[in-house]
Amino acid sequence: MQYPNIVEFEVYGDYALFSDPIMRIGGEKCTYQIPTYEALKGIISSVFWKPTFIWYIDAVRIMNPIRTEVKGIRPIHYHDNANDLAFYTYLKDCRYRVRAHFEWNENRPELAADRNENKHHNIAKRMIAKGGRRDIFLGTRECQGYVVPCAFDDTDDFGFYHAPPTGIPDEINFGLMYHGITYADEAFSDETQGKMTARFWYPVMKKGVITFLRPEDCPVTKTLRDMDIKPFGVGPDNFSGLKEFGEVC
Repeated sequence: MQYPNIVEFEVYGDYALFSDPIMRIGGEKCTYQIPTYEALKGIISSVFWKPTFIWYIDAVRIMNPIRTEVKGIRPIHYHDNANDLAFYTYLKDCRYRVRAHFEWNENRPELAADRNENKHHNIAKRMIAKGGRRDIFLGTRECQGYVVPCAFDDTDDFGFYHAPPTGIPDEINFGLMYHGITYADEAFSDETQGKMTARFWYPVMKKGVITFLRPEDCPVTKTLRDMDIKPFGVGPDNFSGLKEFGEVC
């Protein structure tokens, strides 16, 4: 399905670390081989985000060969300022093309006055051209990323896996993998209302392209805890259903 507010961009960086947050309690971190839906959603949200809408990641194209590098890290203890010793496994020389679109957040009826699709779509494209409103990270803060506009299906450069060397299959299955988190203000069903829910799925890369499932279509979910929707107060310094909201933001 094609959406009228699609944006396409390329994000790249020297290193990336995309891992399951459930496994990040402590110890040594190891990256997934591909970026997660939630990480890419965080990137486009850093470029431009409003509580009026929700970003949906449609697809990602893996442009460079998947390579990893292990680094010795000295993380700080949670309970004091002492250092620990650990080895983190990062992705190296990362470059991805992303296609995304936004839809109105029906859990925020108080922001209905700001539902101007043309305005938000044009702002998003301008922010991509400028590299984003906030810093871009590839999974973790130490992995700085950079965003530029692109054509997702640029015929001059389909990436390494579109026609891979002999021995690399056209289709690669990555098994069960973390997809993202559904927060209370992005709930899409009775089961996710008032909850924080983790989602999992089975990604398959075909000629370098991974087409993401929508959050509500993920086959495996796990409720993490109860969660309330953050209320927006009434007043000029808060998000509210003010008539002027769409004009000032």
